[in-house]
Amino acid sequence: MSVNSVAVIGGGSFGTVIANIIAHNGHYTQLWMRDAEQVESLNLTRQNQQYLPGHDIHAKVEAIHDLRAVVELAELIFVAVPSGSFRSVVRQMRPHLRPGVMLISATKGIEAETFRLMSQILAEEVPGARSGVLSGPNLAKEIAQRSPTGTVVASSDGELRYLVQNILRSDTFRVYANDDMLGVELGGSLKNIYAIIAGLAATSGMGTNTIAMLITRSLTEMARFGVRMGADPMTFLGLSGVGDLVVTCSSPLSRNYRVGKALAEGKDIDGIIAELGQVAEGVNTLKQVKERADELQVPMPLCGSLYEIIYNKAPIDHIIASLMLEETELDVEFEVGRAKRLRP
Repeated sequence: MSVNSVAVIGGGSFGTVIANIIAHNGHYTQLWMRDAEQVESLNLTRQNQQYLPGHDIHAKVEAIHDLRAVVELAELIFVAVPSGSFRSVVRQMRPHLRPGVMLISATKGIEAETFRLMSQILAEEVPGARSGVLSGPNLAKEIAQRSPTGTVVASSDGELRYLVQNILRSDTFRVYANDDMLGVELGGSLKNIYAIIAGLAATSGMGTNTIAMLITRSLTEMARFGVRMGADPMTFLGLSGVGDLVVTCSSPLSRNYRVGKALAEGKDIDGIIAELGQVAEGVNTLKQVKERADELQVPMPLCGSLYEIIYNKAPIDHIIASLMLEETELDVEFEVGRAKRLRP
């Protein structure tokens, strides 16, 4: 398979670096940005001054404000907009999409009210389209700096997985494959909750033993919830699970980690979000996951403790209490799953 026209929808930091990788691999790439002034600025300065300042954008990337003009000829489209606007943007795209279009979600999050993942929104809004998801420990600034990075493309469509691997693969960006879209998306969404906890714990002066315990038990909660939702628990041992969890729980570049840090400093959640200037998906995801976990009776004590801290003003040490009083005494809860053949 090959494509002649590629588009990226969303000119935030991650959408920009994805477009840049594709362009460096020789593909003319259209980058849709909502703000016309940002479009003009990127095309003039060859930098995304708002979300990725200081990093040059390849000449084969063209920023465009007209959504229809971007998508109507594109064969492969990466959608990298915040989860809160994902459905509305896809719905605007839908009348202009060409038959047989391939859609890849590069958005981590869960839609409020419906608890739909982004791949499920794609299936609902563009039925019949070939679709997949991209997720992993992918801090945009490090990718832009050409720091070696791995990501995962997940789809039930083997040809689509292989195509995305080849379009994005470079000397410093390695793309792995998985057929468990649900598990990959849940990993990318759930880890944002625990990144907030990690930032909170580190800033509160908790030791490395405690941080290690927090991350490990966070992974257990993620897999436990994923299995209840129908995902393969072994997916959470990959880049989109433990890989993404580790990077967002240890890096100040993570927006969600910075939310936790600010909480530990005594700042109000509304003020934190306003000061951040970008979407921290973990805040949005927390409430949804807590409600669904309660509904499904899935034990998630860390998630529940963070909910109490943010929404009910519980003290920060509530996190440690939830760890030490957790009912289960099992270290590892899941057995090794089946081996997967992922070539088309």
